[in-house]
Amino acid sequence: MSDRHDPDVESFLLLLAARRSPRTVDAYRRDLAAFAATVDHPVGEATTAEIEAWLASMRADGRAPATIARRLAAVRAYLRHLTLIGTRADNPAAAIAGPRRPRTVPRTLSPAEAERLVEAANGTSPRAMRDRALVELLYGAGLRVSEAVGLVKASIDLEGRIVRAAGKGGKERLVPLGRPAAEALRRYLALGRPHLDRRHRPDLFLNARGGALTRAGAFLILRRLADRAGLEPGRVHPHLLRHSFATHLLEGGADLRSVQEMLGHADVSTTERYTHVSDRHRREAYFRAHPHARRRSERAPDAG
Repeated sequence: MSDRHDPDVESFLLLLAARRSPRTVDAYRRDLAAFAATVDHPVGEATTAEIEAWLASMRADGRAPATIARRLAAVRAYLRHLTLIGTRADNPAAAIAGPRRPRTVPRTLSPAEAERLVEAANGTSPRAMRDRALVELLYGAGLRVSEAVGLVKASIDLEGRIVRAAGKGGKERLVPLGRPAAEALRRYLALGRPHLDRRHRPDLFLNARGGALTRAGAFLILRRLADRAGLEPGRVHPHLLRHSFATHLLEGGADLRSVQEMLGHADVSTTERYTHVSDRHRREAYFRAHPHARRRSERAPDAG
């Protein structure tokens, strides 16, 4: 059965759209449709046995644990919604344990690589100035790509060196700007953006035709800069700069709560992933640099 003709599902998605992004709503729609296709009644009438059988079939098909967990979360959220509005007395998915997802350690650029990427955006053309401002914001303020392309001119306070970013769920936060990022934005706003602004749009970042820069456009800009910087283009993406921002702050001695606020993480455990990266980097530096930390075969021979 498809969720397309299920008015209860559509009402749930409509409510969800008021506080979540369109991409998230689409993901919920697809996940609920995937379960609906396995039963011959509305999703709202699901039983625990049906949901468990669905999970088992996905495991048998070799679905990734992250995919299974996400789909279960969508069904669980929908059924919880039905209990809250009184359509159901229970949530059959509430007690079902999803697969354990491995805790991944974010990949990052080294500080030297990040600097090379930023320097690759040197230039005096309007687009070069835009690219420099964009990469400085992604790395210097740790913005998500959706936050960066969603900025308007009024989001930037150059005097106070602050950017006002709208994060997940529309939650706003203030992130400080370093001098290089503020200077790159100042140059772009004064000398670059006026040449791109053919349609008098409020968006901060504009494309060559004067429209708002898109997420896809930002990805392409970074790949081009990565190639110019001698980095692997397929490895460099906007979120890599956000990961690098967080890791380099923690390696530099910033406290976890401050980094959490700057990243806009609701839960500090999300930010804690970056401590594993910075700890690993510190260990690697220690084993490289300290004479007594090196392997015995790497040490200098005794004088006798």
